[in-house]
Amino acid sequence: MTTTRRTQQERRDQAEAALLGAAAELVVEQGVRSLTLARVGERAGYSRGLVTHHFGSKQVLLERLARATQTGFVPGLGDLSPGLDRLLRLIEGYVGALGGVGVLNRAFLLLWAEAATASELAPIFRERDEAFRADLREDVTAGIDDGTIRPDVEAGEVAVAVVGQLRGIGLQRLLDAEAVDTERLRHSVTEYWRRTLAPHVPDGVTAQRPRRPQRRAADAAS
Repeated sequence: MTTTRRTQQERRDQAEAALLGAAAELVVEQGVRSLTLARVGERAGYSRGLVTHHFGSKQVLLERLARATQTGFVPGLGDLSPGLDRLLRLIEGYVGALGGVGVLNRAFLLLWAEAATASELAPIFRERDEAFRADLREDVTAGIDDGTIRPDVEAGEVAVAVVGQLRGIGLQRLLDAEAVDTERLRHSVTEYWRRTLAPHVPDGVTAQRPRRPQRRAADAAS
């Protein structure tokens, strides 16, 4: 019987994933102020020296955690071209994913909320939110160009509104899960933006309702 030895990179990746998972658990349980390299190492079963080797400082750990917890929240979007379809899939997938949000995503939302008053978090989440808004602006601009979004829409304003809505629903879900029916909301919120962004139909012309994008299994929350 033969065994496959893990490469150094595989061991490093496994350790980093375990450390980020431990950091997320601590944030969810006790908040960002409880986070220290020593406590993360203890929770993950590694030494503080290894945590320091991977991240160097708490600030770097927070930056990596913010990226790791946001990445892949709505899988499958990378294969889609910018435009209305990608925007609506993002909105529907994001709200739907909140129904089964895991510890990493819970940590992201909690860190995002704390960023308003935590100086070490503010620059991290300003950058993450701007990256999110940039993708949304790209979708709106592409939709305007191809005629699926009305031309008087301001892409930057839509991006700010969508980020605020999605993050706000997520925080409400964390606070009171029973009050936030994500299965119903994913449809109603998506339809709201479809109607809001739709081109105006001239008088006397029958509107053709756009075909609703199908939600692929790959877009479900992991």
